[in-house]
Amino acid sequence: MTQQARARLVLGNWKMHGSLAENELLLAALRAADTNSSSQIGVCVPFPYMAQAAQALQGSAVSWGAQDVSAHEKGAYTGEVSAAMLKDFACRWVLAGHSERRAYHGETDQTVADKARAALQSGLTPVVCVGETLNEHEAGQTLAVIRRQLTPVLALGADAVARMVLAYEPIWAIGSGRSATPEQAQDVHAAIRAELAALGTPQVQVLYGGSVKAANAASLFAMADIDGALVGGAALVAEEFLRIAAA
Repeated sequence: MTQQARARLVLGNWKMHGSLAENELLLAALRAADTNSSSQIGVCVPFPYMAQAAQALQGSAVSWGAQDVSAHEKGAYTGEVSAAMLKDFACRWVLAGHSERRAYHGETDQTVADKARAALQSGLTPVVCVGETLNEHEAGQTLAVIRRQLTPVLALGADAVARMVLAYEPIWAIGSGRSATPEQAQDVHAAIRAELAALGTPQVQVLYGGSVKAANAASLFAMADIDGALVGGAALVAEEFLRIAAA
């Protein structure tokens, strides 16, 4: 399946940024643009602002999502947010296994797969993140790390994986100002695509994340197996984010 046959998706990850006042301006700018580009656009906002995003973006071309989800359906899990709760706010996307969750909260590859499964059971689309550290990158272990991270996710089966999005985010490029070259990113995306093809799900979108900006978006999107971007800091500036989507 060619890249042209897969829709381009550009998701913004606000991380732990925002306030009611700041969000109002950013969301209004995104809604007002209502871009006619070929990209699908969405924003993944902090939990407290889910209702604000839903209200501000309802009826627009911009979708919204969350940055994490509990693997549990309900129960005594203080501080966690279930997929069903997110669904109440018409949330479409949820990130699973972002590198910061893996690093700071000890999420394992199996935990990430469990969260993806929970999201699917509530009708959400999990965006499963994978990526290697700088040490792993320099040791030539990138593809081995990606395969290890994907193994429990792919084990959920073709029907489940077909309803996911994957995102390759080299940890050494996140927030560092460094980005994998388009060719480096393509090599990893091609390897991910091969894993998907072996499962029978080559149509799954695979995004690139890691210091994506308007200046490098077009060259990344020109690669055959890069279907869009998971955007961090640049997603907090409406004009920059929209330029990435239009690249």
